[in-house]
Amino acid sequence: MVNKAYMFRLYPTQEQEKLLAKTFGCVRFVYNKMLSERKEMYEQFKDDKEALKRKKFLTPAKYKVAFAWLKEVDSLALANAQLNLQQACNNFFSGRAQFPKFRNRKAKQSYTTNVVNGNIMLLDGSIKLPKLKLVKMKQHREIPSHHRIKSCTVSRTKTGKYYVSILTEYEHQPIQKEIQAVVGLDFSMNGLFVDSEEGKTANYPRFYRQALEKLAKEQRILSRKKKDSNRWYKQRLKVAKLHEKIANQRKDFLHKESYQVAKSYDCVVIEDLNMKGMSQALRFGKSVADNAWGMFTTFLRYKLEEQGKKLIKIDKWFPSSKTCSCCGQVKESLSLSERTFHCDCGFVADRDWNAAINIKHEGVRLLSLA
Repeated sequence: MVNKAYMFRLYPTQEQEKLLAKTFGCVRFVYNKMLSERKEMYEQFKDDKEALKRKKFLTPAKYKVAFAWLKEVDSLALANAQLNLQQACNNFFSGRAQFPKFRNRKAKQSYTTNVVNGNIMLLDGSIKLPKLKLVKMKQHREIPSHHRIKSCTVSRTKTGKYYVSILTEYEHQPIQKEIQAVVGLDFSMNGLFVDSEEGKTANYPRFYRQALEKLAKEQRILSRKKKDSNRWYKQRLKVAKLHEKIANQRKDFLHKESYQVAKSYDCVVIEDLNMKGMSQALRFGKSVADNAWGMFTTFLRYKLEEQGKKLIKIDKWFPSSKTCSCCGQVKESLSLSERTFHCDCGFVADRDWNAAINIKHEGVRLLSLA
């Protein structure tokens, strides 16, 4: 069984907006209340983690006795808050994450509810949700009939827009395709990536850089406003809309580009790069964040897997830039300012294209070993 999510825009009424705001607040309240209890117990039993794991805590149903207003919202949303906290604690105890943090009302507003006895249904231009009943929805694509709805996550953006993410489950057995067309992609600061076939770049438009001047102007105006005043809220909304537009442009471009790559090749080879470390070490923070290489590789992976194709990540320490793709000679040093690769054998090529070819060769070698 495979999961797939579909996101649609919601248009709730004023009454529904009030109930949504109340649900967001109750979910946050329950999460923080349970986390506070776990934090106290952790301070008391930090030396005996096994005893802490066996400790029983209050459930959202128990909190409803002391806080009757929790009954006004969807009970499944509160139950999912408990499950999310439990998962965060498990990640902490297993060493995969830090200790969970308290949720702030300024953070992302969202809650998740599950399908029980037909409480969630898709109707013509609307969706039926627990407590909210029918909410108007812009369904821009059809959900296949063989997809079974498991849960829904309702969220509110900083600009006041509401979305619902519908998680579905369906049976899918992708047929592993015979690998014929292989391509290597080398990360490029300017154009997102350079491919190994013809040295073509993705020509990423760098949406953040384009909007930087306008964004700086609007943020300057915001800094002069009195915080929490009416004019401050109006200006904050302008800044939030600009950021949202940049994020949507970036996501749209990356979806289209990853779709084209996944459609054209049977296997894609990339480097397992530490983008956070790269942005800090080389002081290219804005450029690295604007490219969103991590988001691109995530999109690329699931699009390839759906078609039975492969994504291979090679070691980040593999000397793809220093190696000659013609004779295999490895240079001792190569500065970032050298954008053209010159080898003693006479091979001359663009630095990124040469690296992409080497990445492809390494990926083919790993495939043959597998």
